Amino acid sequence: MNVPQRGAAGYHCRRSIPVVTMPLIVETCIARHLGDRGQQQDRVAVFGHPSRRGTMMAVLADGMGGHAGGELAAEQVVLQARRNFEVYVPDAGCPGQLLEEIVTDAHRGIRRVRASTGKDPHSTAVALMLRAGRANWIHCGDSRVYHFRGSETVCRSQDHSLVAELQRRGRLDEAAAAFHPQRGVLLSCLGDHRPPQIAVGEAPARAGDNFLLCSDGLWGHFHDDELAAVIAANPARVAAETLVRIARRRAAGSGDNISLVIMKVCSGAAQAGGRPEAMTAASCVARKSPPCPVPPIPSSPLPHRSPSPRRAAA
Repeated sequence: MNVPQRGAAGYHCRRSIPVVTMPLIVETCIARHLGDRGQQQDRVAVFGHPSRRGTMMAVLADGMGGHAGGELAAEQVVLQARRNFEVYVPDAGCPGQLLEEIVTDAHRGIRRVRASTGKDPHSTAVALMLRAGRANWIHCGDSRVYHFRGSETVCRSQDHSLVAELQRRGRLDEAAAAFHPQRGVLLSCLGDHRPPQIAVGEAPARAGDNFLLCSDGLWGHFHDDELAAVIAANPARVAAETLVRIARRRAAGSGDNISLVIMKVCSGAAQAGGRPEAMTAASCVARKSPPCPVPPIPSSPLPHRSPSPRRAAA
């Protein structure tokens, strides 16, 4: 879904009912916003398996604006994820292997784009597969996947960036990281001359669990507990609108592209008696939504930071 003009936002929400043996409903919403950039280089998608009801995948890629052809690289990630997922056999295949192949195949595809176009495309990648009672994910770069249980953060991916590595070594705290002059330097990404570093994770998926995939244009303006609280307190669409609106306000006119996927695992029995919160795709695509209330934020916001053009480490 393309965002045609500055300031426009797109939303795509749906609710998917998995296998009969797991009476859970997965409520999803995709959102993208151009921010204050001249071009949208993020790509994001959610799709179900063509033959296995209840098996679905979310994928997000952030084309690196510091490299020509970032949007081409991001499109390659989503395209490869869809291709590999369509031929995946859930009962026979290994989820971790599928996800690793998506990233490595996308990396090779981006390198071929570089050879054929003369451009230098790069991208981050994050993908999550959700099936009966289980979630598996993979990431490379600084786009993130979060696993929340209610308003608690179970885990989140660790960025492949210079600043994140300095934080892991205890040489930088969160406040200093937000303003570090090299915060846009990635230690690994797709399309680089080096093979991508990849990190995988998995966890049980049960009612009350929420998953968030997002680019740095979103997470750079929030603490983890803020993201968890907003998603826990709202239907997926309202949560997406709220997060985008807060990020835009905190960006103060210098925001990056924003992209996100929210996946809320709900009890099917609980949803059956109430009004469905998710909307159909046809009614949600590229529609500007009315304002919705911002829930109380549990912690102070991060200080404003201007987006830093990202590049692969030399």
